[in-house]
Amino acid sequence: MSEPSTDKKKIILSGMQPSGILTIGNYLGALKNWVTLQSEYDCLFMVVDLHALTVKQVPADLRSRCLSFSAQYLASGIDPEQSTIFLQSHVSEHAELAWVLNTMAYMGELSRMTQFKDKSQRHEENVNAGLLTYPVLMAADVLLYQANLVPVGSDQKQHLELTRDLAQRFNQRYSETFTVPEPFIPKVGARIMSLQDPTKKMSKSDENPDAYIGILETPEVIRRKIKRAVTDSGTDVRFDETRPGVSNLITIHAALSGKSVQEIEDHFAGKGYGDLKGELAELLVEGLAPIQKRYAELMGDKTGLEQILARGAERARGRARRTLSKVFRKVGLVPAQPPAPPPAKG
Repeated sequence: MSEPSTDKKKIILSGMQPSGILTIGNYLGALKNWVTLQSEYDCLFMVVDLHALTVKQVPADLRSRCLSFSAQYLASGIDPEQSTIFLQSHVSEHAELAWVLNTMAYMGELSRMTQFKDKSQRHEENVNAGLLTYPVLMAADVLLYQANLVPVGSDQKQHLELTRDLAQRFNQRYSETFTVPEPFIPKVGARIMSLQDPTKKMSKSDENPDAYIGILETPEVIRRKIKRAVTDSGTDVRFDETRPGVSNLITIHAALSGKSVQEIEDHFAGKGYGDLKGELAELLVEGLAPIQKRYAELMGDKTGLEQILARGAERARGRARRTLSKVFRKVGLVPAQPPAPPPAKG
């Protein structure tokens, strides 16, 4: 496998936690954009399995999801010849840098994180330290690779701000070490909403299965869920922020078809929600079919899939080690030396 070209390209890093199932929200809001970005940027894409441990997991299920998510990344068009794709836990430098950054993060700024407050309420029986320091590990993920840009949704902006603060804090204390990353927010399809409550973002962990469409779901399930999608009491197909249900369906259509909102509105002039839902369902079925086919091929050759991840992790480790070595030296840790060869006999 050839090394991805990194000459003068800005570095982008992103990843998803292996929880729930990947949805069209993940595909249209992230994966589809990642595929476009990899030809323009030096991209690293992770399955962030260490982050998943903040919630109690069934070990066999977690392992299965990690491989499944990796296969869905690849099936969606992530090219391991162009991008670096790997499992977070396969690069130990993430946890090592997170510890150093933990010593520079303040309790006050961590406890103010909106996601910590939300997750603490939803997981009252397991408010562990990892929930509090989750954003520090996220910062380590980004800073290890000197990422210039991080694709984030609006719900992750606060975490990226902490990453920027930690980078600047370290640079000021120890001299320039980390690139201070900027957010990268795609304009189209960046926020796909729930089919049942279009005021909320579509979530791969939603308890209501009708609220999302999984990338791997069958045509029959896709058609049924789109048919059941919440709209409103109007009849005309028009994008309007006061009508979030139909606006969400139009957003999904635009992301799949490449048409503008105006073109979609003109196309459905004089038609109703049933027409929009019928056409959108077929767009989804058609768009997801090649991904599902490629996914089945990848999962049918798990040894090959694991080899792709191993090569990605090896590349990532080389880059991560360069950054971590600088960090360790600057904070005053003694560099590790290889053991001396045993004395010759005789």
